[in-house]
Amino acid sequence: MDGKSVKRGQRILTEKPFAFVLKSQYRLERCDNCLEATKVRKCSNCRYVSYCNRSCQTQAWAQHKHECPFLKSIHPRIVPDAARMLCRLILRLQHGGDLIRGYYTEHGSRKFRDLMSHYAEIKNDPKRLEHLDSLHAVLTDMMADSPSTVPNKSELMSIYGRLITNGFNVLDAEMNSIATAIYLGVSITDHSCQPNAVATFEGNELHIHALEDMPCLDWSKIFISYIDLLNTPEQRRQDLKDHYYFLCVCSKCRDPKEARQMTAAACPNRKCSASINIEWNNCKRCSVGISPKLRNAYNEIMALTKHNLEAMKDVACKYLDVCKVCLDKQAGLMHPLNVWHVKTLDAAFEAAIEVGKWEEALDYGQQLLPGFQMYHGQWNPLVGLLHMKLGKIQLFERHHKEASHHLEEAQRILSVTHGRDHRLLVEQLYPLIFQARQEAN
Repeated sequence: MDGKSVKRGQRILTEKPFAFVLKSQYRLERCDNCLEATKVRKCSNCRYVSYCNRSCQTQAWAQHKHECPFLKSIHPRIVPDAARMLCRLILRLQHGGDLIRGYYTEHGSRKFRDLMSHYAEIKNDPKRLEHLDSLHAVLTDMMADSPSTVPNKSELMSIYGRLITNGFNVLDAEMNSIATAIYLGVSITDHSCQPNAVATFEGNELHIHALEDMPCLDWSKIFISYIDLLNTPEQRRQDLKDHYYFLCVCSKCRDPKEARQMTAAACPNRKCSASINIEWNNCKRCSVGISPKLRNAYNEIMALTKHNLEAMKDVACKYLDVCKVCLDKQAGLMHPLNVWHVKTLDAAFEAAIEVGKWEEALDYGQQLLPGFQMYHGQWNPLVGLLHMKLGKIQLFERHHKEASHHLEEAQRILSVTHGRDHRLLVEQLYPLIFQARQEAN
C-alpha cells in the first residue's frame, strides 16, 4: 500500500509484457514488436513475422530467436494465436523467464508462477480440455525437431490456465484487439463491472489509470473490467464464470434495476417514457395495458436482433441495411435504453461510418450516447472515442460548434483514461480540436 493519495486520471502503473503475440490476421500489416500498423518486412529466416525497422527486429530478437526455427519448420501454415502464445511462454520460461518479476509497487511484484492457473477447473472443463488438446497437437508438430521442448500435459495445462485467465487483449487506438499479452504486475488487479481503474495501451505497453480519487494506492481495492460491460448482468456473470471461473458479486451485477432496464420494453402509450417489463400486465407509471400481441411482437424483435447481431459479431464491415431493419422493427417496442437497442445503434453507427453515410452516422451516434454513458460509465474509453468520432464527423460536415463540444468532451474523458500525453490525444484528438477552433473563427 502506498500512502500517497491518488487523483482521477493518474497513471498508477506502466508495464511491458512478459510475453505477447500479434494476432496472425495483422502479421503482414503490423510490426510484430511495436504493433504499429505500417510497412513491414518479413524475418528473413522464418518468413512468418514482420518488423517495421531494424531497431524493432533487434529488440524482438531476445524472444523471437527461440521461436524462429519452430515457425520456420511449419511455414507457410498459419499458427493459431493461442498456440504461438503458448510456444512463447514455454520458451520464455525455459530461458529464465520463471525468475522475472513484474512490479506493481516499488516492492510488490509477481512472477509467472504467482498467477492463478485454475488447474482444477480446467481439468473438469471439456471445452478447455479439447482446446488444449488441439494446441498440444500444434505444438508437437511445430517442435517435432525438438520434442523435449514440449512440456508434459500437466505442466502444459498449468501454463495454459495462466494464459487464458490472465491474458490481456492488447487494443489499438480504436479499441480493436490486435494482440494477446501476459503482464505480470497488473495481474494483481481484480474485476468489477463498476471499475475504478482502466487499462489502455500504447503499442505493447500497458497503462493503468485511476478513474476516481483514492485516499491511497491500495491494489486490493483497484478494480478493472475484464469483459464487455454492454451486456445484461446475467450475461456478464456467465462470461466471467465461463472464462475466469468466478461469480461476480459486484453491486452492479446485484442491482435488479439494471437487469430490468437492459431488457426493457417501451410503454405502448407514446406520451409515456417509462421502461416496462414485457411480462407486466400494465405500465406502472401510466397504467396502460400490455397486450399479448405487443408481448409477442417484442419477443420476436428481441430474437431477430440477437440473431442478426450475433451473425455480424465477427464481421469487420457491419451491414447497415440489416441494422436499419432491426432499428425500424425495434421502434415503439424496445425502450431507448434496452441494451439490444443500444448494441444495434452501435453496429449501425460503425456501419454508416464504413460506407461514408455521415449524416446517418451522426444520427445513430447521438442516439447511442445515452446508452453508452449509462452502461459503460462516464469515464470509459469507449465513451470518449464515441465523442471523438462524432466530433470528427461534425467537423467534416462543417458543424463547427457541435464538433467543438464533442471533441472537448472526448478530451475530458480520454485525458483521464489514456493520459494527456497518449498518442491518441497528441496525434489525433488535439489536432481535431485545433482545427475545430480555427474553422469556428
